[in-house]
Amino acid sequence: MTGSEAREAVDAATGAVDADPRVGLRAVAALRRLVDRLEILQVDSARQQGWSWEEIGAALGVSRQAVHKKHARR
Repeated sequence: MTGSEAREAVDAATGAVDADPRVGLRAVAALRRLVDRLEILQVDSARQQGWSWEEIGAALGVSRQAVHKKHARR
């Protein structure tokens, strides 16, 4: 994760509790994008280190089938 991505994450988390729904909803969308990116990076890292789909699924709290379906095509 780059410094700018980390800063964006902090800004998004701060905005998620804003009283203005526009700000809060934009923050939620930004956090979702960040979570998706982090998941891809970590799944790729786990696969490169020899983790099985079952191990990755367990770490994410989902089935091996779900994580395989989402990430195997990349």
